[in-house]
Amino acid sequence: QVHLVESGGGLAPPGGSLRLSCVASGFIFSNYPMTWARQAPGKGLEWVSGIPSDGDETWNVDSVEGRFTISRDNAKNTLYLQMNSLKSEDTGMYYCGIPAGGRWEYPREFDYRGQGTQVTVSS
Repeated sequence: QVHLVESGGGLAPPGGSLRLSCVASGFIFSNYPMTWARQAPGKGLEWVSGIPSDGDETWNVDSVEGRFTISRDNAKNTLYLQMNSLKSEDTGMYYCGIPAGGRWEYPREFDYRGQGTQVTVSS
């Protein structure tokens, strides 16, 4: 059974940093691409970052390019999202998951996702 648990969210000031983690179990993590998505209050899901199974490339939505870095440690079954230079518009629930169809660039939906971790950017 696929199980994904996000952590690392919280309150950060504008310009601050947070590092999200996503621990995976129930499947062979190193075989699957992974993605992060977020949902702001009252808005739809926005795809943020993606990474293939080997971690050799990454994809980021334009709004986070140069500020967010997705990475993975296949030995630890863990996905990360380093978020720097945070802005108020980064506030939302952040989800990690396996993208449908292996689509880690410009993903459209999850096959599986975790319960999410809340990120709030405010002074």
